[in-house]
Amino acid sequence: MIKAFIDASTKGNPGPSGGGILLLPTDSPQEQYHFSLKGQLTNHEAEFAVFLHLLHLLIEKQQTAETVLVYSDSKVLVSTVDHNTTKNPLFLPWLTAIQDLLPHFQLLILQWLPESQNKGADHLARQGLAKALKLQNRRK
Repeated sequence: MIKAFIDASTKGNPGPSGGGILLLPTDSPQEQYHFSLKGQLTNHEAEFAVFLHLLHLLIEKQQTAETVLVYSDSKVLVSTVDHNTTKNPLFLPWLTAIQDLLPHFQLLILQWLPESQNKGADHLARQGLAKALKLQNRRK
């Protein structure tokens, strides 16, 4: 089993964004990832982007046969994926990309948790945002 905590951090709305993933596999040490996200995203879009990043990461690591519990403090992300639909056209491309990847997983459960319980992923997301801001400043 793998527990994954995810979060995004955005400066502006939309603006540069970063993501954080904290992986807690039951049989190996924890793994931490922080990264900048491409483009100018809203915070909600950034949350979708981080979830997609996690799915790609787990597929790349060939960890799709394990039970994966994903925790996010984004109610919009969790609700959209749980209901498998969105009324917001901005989220539709993200949902479609997620739907394309979910069949790779034997069992993946996405759950909401309060922001106060997602500090590790939040810290990593802020590091990812700092990377994004550095990249943006270099381009100027």
